[in-house]
Amino acid sequence: EVQLVESGGGLVQPGGSLRLSCAASGFRFSSYDMYWVRQAPGKGLEWVSTISIGATYYLNSVKGRFTISRDNAKNTLYLQMNSLRTEDTAVYYCATDSRGTRRGQGTQVTVSS
Repeated sequence: EVQLVESGGGLVQPGGSLRLSCAASGFRFSSYDMYWVRQAPGKGLEWVSTISIGATYYLNSVKGRFTISRDNAKNTLYLQMNSLRTEDTAVYYCATDSRGTRRGQGTQVTVSS
């Protein structure tokens, strides 16, 4: 059974940083492209970032501020988020597809002064 468990969210002031983690199990993690998606209050799921073999991709609004990475030995996906903005407030999910069809329970990120 595929399991994705996110952690690391919280309340942070604008300009602050957070590092999200996603522990994966139940599938061959190293063989999969992995994704971060998010859902802001009252909005639909939004793709944020992808990591594939040798490449990373980002939503334009987070490019230069967020960094996706993975540790295949630990079956863990990460999202380092710097220079956070109020508009980054959302529930963040790791997923095995860009639409977030198969995702974890999410971790809340709130950016507020």
